[in-house]
Amino acid sequence: MERVTIIPADKAYDSWIDPQYIPEGHDKYSIRNTQAKEPEGGWRHLTQNEMATLIRNNNTATDWNTIMVGNDFNPDVIRDNSFVGFVRMGNMSADILQYHDLRLPVGITNSHIHSCDLGSNVSIHNVSYLSHYIIGDNCILFNIDEMACTDHSKFGNGIVKEGEPESVRIYLEIMNETGCRQVCPFDGMIAADAYLWGKYIDDTPLQLRLKEITQNRYDSHRGYYGTVGEKCVIKNSSIIKDVKIGECCYIKGASKIKNVTINSSDKEPTQIGENVIMVNGIVGYGCNIFYSTTSIRFILGSNSKLKYGARLINSFLGDNSTISCCEVLNNLIYPAHEQHHNNSFLIAALVMGQSNIAAGATLGSNHNSRTPDGEIVAGRGFWPGLCCSIKHSCKFASFTLISKADYNYEMNIPLPFALISNNAQLDTLDITPAFWWQYDMYALQRNTWKFNKRDSRVRKLQNIEFDTFAPDSMEEVIAGMKLLEIQTAKAWLHKNGDFAEKERPEYRAIGRNLLNGPREDVDCLEVLGEGMEHSKRKVRILKVYDAYHAYSDMLINYAITNILKHLETAPDDTLESITEKYESKRRRVWINFGGQLMCQEDVDQLRKDIADGVLNSWDEIHARYNEIWKRYPDDKLRHAYLSLRFVLQAKRIGAEEWKEALSREIDILRFIQTQVTVTRAKDYTNPFRQATFSSEAEMIAAYEPLEENSFIKKVNAETPEKISKIESLLAGN
Repeated sequence: MERVTIIPADKAYDSWIDPQYIPEGHDKYSIRNTQAKEPEGGWRHLTQNEMATLIRNNNTATDWNTIMVGNDFNPDVIRDNSFVGFVRMGNMSADILQYHDLRLPVGITNSHIHSCDLGSNVSIHNVSYLSHYIIGDNCILFNIDEMACTDHSKFGNGIVKEGEPESVRIYLEIMNETGCRQVCPFDGMIAADAYLWGKYIDDTPLQLRLKEITQNRYDSHRGYYGTVGEKCVIKNSSIIKDVKIGECCYIKGASKIKNVTINSSDKEPTQIGENVIMVNGIVGYGCNIFYSTTSIRFILGSNSKLKYGARLINSFLGDNSTISCCEVLNNLIYPAHEQHHNNSFLIAALVMGQSNIAAGATLGSNHNSRTPDGEIVAGRGFWPGLCCSIKHSCKFASFTLISKADYNYEMNIPLPFALISNNAQLDTLDITPAFWWQYDMYALQRNTWKFNKRDSRVRKLQNIEFDTFAPDSMEEVIAGMKLLEIQTAKAWLHKNGDFAEKERPEYRAIGRNLLNGPREDVDCLEVLGEGMEHSKRKVRILKVYDAYHAYSDMLINYAITNILKHLETAPDDTLESITEKYESKRRRVWINFGGQLMCQEDVDQLRKDIADGVLNSWDEIHARYNEIWKRYPDDKLRHAYLSLRFVLQAKRIGAEEWKEALSREIDILRFIQTQVTVTRAKDYTNPFRQATFSSEAEMIAAYEPLEENSFIKKVNAETPEKISKIESLLAGN
């Protein structure tokens, strides 16, 4: 613990940077001068009249010769201040600055200013201590206790400065509480970077290079000043230390902000509100952080919200996300995450976005695990229900729903779009694959539209796949169909007394015949999920026949949707040319890189090029992400076509196969259109929902008429157009 020391008055403000860290030919202001913006006309020394006016206005200075001002400086608006060290002030008018209902005159009053550059037409009032900051033009600083910057400021970046020990480097301990997946945060870090660094911890050359690249991203010299961009408002706040603030940021009533970069711009302003504590982190553009939240060792992605007492610690929260009223520790969370209900708890998890955590969810709690070093991996669309309790370690496929229960055993659920239920009466774990498709088509179809609509980022640094049906989820569907074939075959063989082990292809062939045969042959079987729960109880796979055919329809819909989309943008292509172009092996491993999908081959090459020094900066790594993203539509089309080949069991898709697929897609589109309305209509026909209203008119006034639902109207308008295009293709064939 540091203690109060006594310094002679004549030396109190001489040293900010230890002289040993000032390069030869430079001084302690050299870096400051590269950061500062000169006012129009440049800086100059005070005139004798200006100096006299300042003294008459009850201002003091350690040395008036170290005070410089702009050409249009107005000393009349500078009152009751103490100036220490080298201070520069821009041009000052007699105008008023207004932000909402706050109106304050341009000028500086009742403040202590130590070695700062203050922009033109600033309004700085009642700032008890302002030290080593560069304040942009037209800023308001009002009622601030302490705002200072040290010579070794890193502004939330995981680097070390000259003369500092490695032990002071800041890490985010994501995905695991032990710190084994620690990453160094940096301004501009996106979810893909955090995954690259945190996932491949066994790749030592990659790990060393990423740390080196991050350190080299920043100048390690000491002496950088804190900065506040133009048109910022900071008021009624306590401690702001070692903080870099972008333009047009609004901070009101913050308790403590230390070692943080706050990105903000005119088009994407960031706002920080009352009683907020933020230490060691990066805030993205266009964020809202309000009402007693605490963030320690964190990155908050752009267009995200943190509010109502939420605690975000050792975590990366992706773009377009909201967290409130809950505790989130040691996580890597991809974009479009919602956790806005009270008392939920998310620990040591990789959550791959488009997710929603309900109230009372206890995910990864240590109270039901022997050790704190487990992890949860949840694919896109993870939705655990109210008061779910899930222990480490668990893995869930894309778009998993979990019903309310205490799950006392580890789980590995590879079936996507499934509902997981804890059957207490039978003491079984029940899994209903393709639940979304069968019972909540409205939510399933609305997802893609909803997440795209909510993406209001201006700077879209993180590439994001918002389509529910994409190579990652559809590859899981294919794996799910194969798994259902195998488990159905085993159930049928065991029922008939055949317990002999068989090869995987033989199981699949038997299961495929059963699942494409009469329903009653499958419905009478007890199909079990092997290796899905770490327990001795049964794991039952329910409604296998329906799920298998739902998966098949999902693949058809995915394939034809992407093929038709391509034909609209490439009119010279035809179904036949697509057949000729994409005769190849399907890429089966797709990795969700922070929201961007990459095939395994691209990821392997990326890692190799970083380790080998081909990619030498994060800018170059991000450029590689963008190159892969540019190729992604073609990669996705190839995968869609080859997935169609799989579901049709065709080595090559000819005219008859195209006709079958297109005809099935027409039926599927009509089914989707009907089910979107049917599943939404449940809220209108449920008698218990109606019970709270005295009349149907009151209910309609509360919910809006079903036929006026914007998404249903969208589906009803688009479906006939899609069918018409398919019918044209069929007629052409």
